[in-house]
Amino acid sequence: MQVQFSIAEEPDAYATEKGRMLFAGETLFVKGVVAMDGLPPADRMEVCFAGRSNVGKSTLINALTGTKALARASNTPGRTQEINYFTAADDHYLVDLPGYGYANAPLPVVEKWQRLLKQYLSGRQTLRRAFVLIDARHGVKKVDDEIMSLLDSSAVTFQCVLTKADKVKEVERQKVLDQVRGALAKHPAAYPEIVVTSSEKGWGIPTLRAIIATLE
Repeated sequence: MQVQFSIAEEPDAYATEKGRMLFAGETLFVKGVVAMDGLPPADRMEVCFAGRSNVGKSTLINALTGTKALARASNTPGRTQEINYFTAADDHYLVDLPGYGYANAPLPVVEKWQRLLKQYLSGRQTLRRAFVLIDARHGVKKVDDEIMSLLDSSAVTFQCVLTKADKVKEVERQKVLDQVRGALAKHPAAYPEIVVTSSEKGWGIPTLRAIIATLE
């Protein structure tokens, strides 16, 4: 039976409050990591965010944490070359992975990032879920499919987060969602719910907070 990949529903009051509390305190930048030996101690649950350059990843992380400049948004694709760690409360890490699809980055740099990503995804036991961000204006591209395949092979459950949903009309958004569902159906590690978000409008932010806060 084919998985349907429904839209994640709004959380109940308990999950909403748990999500709010997780992000109510100060979120702090821990460190930027360029090699596996630089990872912080694996002493708490963590979730990571992956997405191609300019998908709105930094903006989404800032919206989740209620800050304006925690994660640095860049006009230069591929500028963030580190795995960036942030705290959420006392028991969570938020992990901002380097943007992929960096057309202007030198090949050796791209290969180094790819090696680091593979090592991180396959070797971090405290990683509970990856969130793969897909731009609502463009749907799943080849480079997104590649990162999903990497998550499959690493046995890391990932959930699709549609970003910039306010930038497209409802009819077009449904077309993109159909395309995304078709792409996700090919990946065994894909979680069967899609979170539709707009950092600018606040759409889906409480839902995503609740999902992170209630992971076990």
